[in-house]
Amino acid sequence: MKADGIGVHSLSLDSLSLTEHEDPHEVILEDEADAPGKISELKPVRQDLSTEELYLQACKLVGVVPVRYFLRNLGSATINLNHHGLGPLGGKALAIALVTDMHTTTLELADNFLLAEGARYFMEMLRANFTIQNLDLSDNHLQSAGAECVAKMLLENISIKSLKLSGNKFAEHDAKWFADSFSSNYRVKELDLSHNQFCGRGGEHLGQMIANNDGLEVLDLSWNHLRMKGAVAFCAGLKVNTTLKHLDLSWNGFGNEGALALGEALKFNNTLVHLDLNNNRITDEGAGLLCKGLEANDTLRVLQLAYNSLTVEGALTLINVVKNTPKTAIEEINICNVLVNENFVQLLELICQEHPSLEVQYGGVGGFIAKKPRKRIDPMKVIQDYLDQRKLRLWDFFRNIDKDGTMRVPVVDFRKAVQQSSIPLERFQIEELIQRLDRDRTGIVDYRGLADTRKQMMRDHRRQLRKVESRQKKEKQKSDRILKTFESAVEAVTPRSSMIISPGAGKEDSSGPQHFSATPLSSWHHIIMSNSSCYSVNNMSSEHVHLPMIGNPSRSPDMRSYSQPNLFASIPKPSTSKPSSAQGLHSTSNPSVASSKLSPTADLTRSRPALNPEPASKAKVKGKKKKTKKIK
Repeated sequence: MKADGIGVHSLSLDSLSLTEHEDPHEVILEDEADAPGKISELKPVRQDLSTEELYLQACKLVGVVPVRYFLRNLGSATINLNHHGLGPLGGKALAIALVTDMHTTTLELADNFLLAEGARYFMEMLRANFTIQNLDLSDNHLQSAGAECVAKMLLENISIKSLKLSGNKFAEHDAKWFADSFSSNYRVKELDLSHNQFCGRGGEHLGQMIANNDGLEVLDLSWNHLRMKGAVAFCAGLKVNTTLKHLDLSWNGFGNEGALALGEALKFNNTLVHLDLNNNRITDEGAGLLCKGLEANDTLRVLQLAYNSLTVEGALTLINVVKNTPKTAIEEINICNVLVNENFVQLLELICQEHPSLEVQYGGVGGFIAKKPRKRIDPMKVIQDYLDQRKLRLWDFFRNIDKDGTMRVPVVDFRKAVQQSSIPLERFQIEELIQRLDRDRTGIVDYRGLADTRKQMMRDHRRQLRKVESRQKKEKQKSDRILKTFESAVEAVTPRSSMIISPGAGKEDSSGPQHFSATPLSSWHHIIMSNSSCYSVNNMSSEHVHLPMIGNPSRSPDMRSYSQPNLFASIPKPSTSKPSSAQGLHSTSNPSVASSKLSPTADLTRSRPALNPEPASKAKVKGKKKKTKKIK
């Protein structure tokens, strides 16, 4: 196989230059480490060098053993070099040979210990090669430097459609590289970032990524650490996403908090078809919160919830959603570790008659509705409830056998009186009651213990009610906090009018849509937006969103921070002064005051105008009165 047009292509690989030598059949390696700014070029000597010859010479000069499998499969659409131990230098030789390759569309390089150095060679190769569409760089220890190289490549490459980067030890701050690059790359359809180390901050960046991207259809984020705020922020991006179809979030520890946010996202997302939530610490309560979103969703077909802390109660909640939602599209539910009961099986058969395509995978028959066994009924409480319903006293009930009123009766008489009454007690409960009232086995029952038990039961009942109320209050407060955080994250990832913009921000750039970077959930109201909306390869580390600085630093023309949106900046202001409106529009007769720079503290204090503002004249009079009082 000959390389077409090999002499006109150039490869900007640092420290790599293939140039002419005295021997027309050899190529030498020139070290350009002393000139880091110089871009080296790939200049083969002969125009008729094949890809095989080029690869062999590159291996010789780099000092690595050629991979025979690669030579045997030249010209194939798929080249699988997984687990070949290439290393950075082996990857360098391979990248040289693939620059002008026109046949390979799928390149698999998983588990080759390429490191960031080897990844850089392949990313440079992909700037010249537009044939490769599927690339697998999983388990290559790319880390942060490799994430930066890949992200910069995605800004220029137009051919990659599937990218697998699993198990590369990406930290949570590395997610920003992908958020920035995917804000402008809409050609990648499948992205695998599983088995990495994305946490809370990473979840925020990934949420921004799927909110700003209109191309991704398959996303794998399994085996990360997306929990609490990270899970909530990611779900905020999922709410406004319009292209994602297959999402894998298994083994992340979403918990019930993440299930709540995911349920809110599913109420609005109308494109997701497959959702994997296996092993995410979701309980029956979390399943109920998730089902609230499924009630309004009509696109999700596959839901996987295996290896969560679900019981028959959660399983019943899931299938009842299918039963009670006519527009549901769910066809498969996976709860393969849950033991169900006969009631579940019977209900599932009825539902399958209406939804023949429904398939539910469960663990087997023999489960309980709840994990805890049913609590045993206290016989003393049964007697007290019986007496309360009939408005009787203890002595009224036992006076036929306790004529002296000592509240002490023989065991035989006590047993007979209880059995002949209509108190709903079993025989074993009566014997248990006798043992508690006659602990010393004297044959005499002292039923005054029932009166003492009543008082204790009342105290226990009140204590239990307080515990339940306290728990419900805490759960409600927790849910409110999660929903509030979710709404804030949604506003942060929603473009234009729905986004949280810094007070007094300038006009939007009319040259194109704004792309937003992730903002910490703890600082939604401390945002300064830049007019620049595009990232280049050289400034990918620049931020769109910054926290306000303390003091009065020098500000560039494209960076402004105000207290409220100055929507009428271009409209002439009236001469009469008016109080601030609810939208925070400040009208004043003095232009210098309006154009003065406000400190961050002033911004925060003026961001919420008073509900009943008073005219300035009255405010001045009150100030004078207070001053005179102090003088006195």
